[in-house]
Amino acid sequence: MATRTQSEAVERAARARAASRRMGAVSTDQKNDAMERIAAALLAGQDELLAINARELARAREHSVAGSFLERMTLSPERIAGIAADTRNIARLPDPVGETIDMTTRPSGLQIGRVRVPLGVIGAIYESRPNVTVDIATLCLKAGNAVVLRSGSDAHASSQALAAIVAREAEAAGLPAGAVQFIDSTDREEVGALLGAHRYIDLLVPRGGADLIRRVREEATMPVVTGGIGVCHTYVDAAADLEMATRIVVNAKTERPSVCNAMDTLLVHAAVAERFLPAIAAALGARGVTLHVDQRAAALCGTRARTVAVTPEDYDREWLSLDCSVRVVGSLEAALEHIEAHGSGHSEAIVTDSWAAAQRFQREADAAAVFVNASTYFHDGAQFGLGSELGISTQKMHARGPMGLRELTSYKWIVLGTGQIRT
Repeated sequence: MATRTQSEAVERAARARAASRRMGAVSTDQKNDAMERIAAALLAGQDELLAINARELARAREHSVAGSFLERMTLSPERIAGIAADTRNIARLPDPVGETIDMTTRPSGLQIGRVRVPLGVIGAIYESRPNVTVDIATLCLKAGNAVVLRSGSDAHASSQALAAIVAREAEAAGLPAGAVQFIDSTDREEVGALLGAHRYIDLLVPRGGADLIRRVREEATMPVVTGGIGVCHTYVDAAADLEMATRIVVNAKTERPSVCNAMDTLLVHAAVAERFLPAIAAALGARGVTLHVDQRAAALCGTRARTVAVTPEDYDREWLSLDCSVRVVGSLEAALEHIEAHGSGHSEAIVTDSWAAAQRFQREADAAAVFVNASTYFHDGAQFGLGSELGISTQKMHARGPMGLRELTSYKWIVLGTGQIRT
């Protein structure tokens, strides 16, 4: 029997590298055809996908997995339809590859400009969200990249089935075989092997919890874009429309509490706290939210919702559940100081009718997306018109916020001459 000499992750990364060299010859029409084929195949394969996912959900429940983690694992007819719709939206977006960014003529007569090119091979490590498989793969393909996917073990079979559909339909549309690689092994050593595969992978993107992101940041041998951990705030200003604030806060906290753009901490200006906190406590309490309150907020919320005393550590928590920290602040300055101390650079929001307060908040709140009079739940690639997203970067280089097609490209300089030489 032959001895295995390298990991599956490295083997698949090498195959993706070979395919990436051929991706430059793929036309926009072929890539768009692949998106349409993938979307149709997802809908056609819905029953099988749901059956695979149901078995994984049952196993997860047997192992006492519950709450937000189970919710993220779940596929449904509505979610599969949403994944297919997002894939078709990617087909409708302009192809960034080959776009001329700028072109100037120098005194020498040389025409010098930049043209968008694919990054090459993108690796993605993600946990327990099978829909991410399609989001990442389709964006990478439309931007001319090959992709290596490593799923978490809990939703591995669902992700594997989705990746197989993407790979099959992409190849049927004429894209290079091997452009979509899925690591079948769930051995933890494969993660380490992938992190060391800098010879083949140009960019690595982790999507998961703090421990995964920390490991990738510390061990990866290739460039990494990290993000996705959201400690998100909504600040209700002294000049806020309180009915509007109620709608925004309820949406940001309860619409889908398990995602990274859900509100984690509510900051309320002391001038409106007596009017706003009783109403918002009742609204959130009716939806099952537990409020982690400071002393002033506790007195105003009363028994309208389940309340517990907030701890200093709570302000740094990404809850991913129906929990919310609440703090009364004395000024916009105090709200900004709190966000500076506890924010993760993901999503921050202010509710106010004051133009000056809104402008200051936009300038000084340091986050990938800053919202005025809108829910942080909008921080999403599809909602921003990007079709979908590879992830939400909280870094400032090379991408920030939702990573769409343009964020999955680089550029190269093009120099056009007529025989010039430099002396």
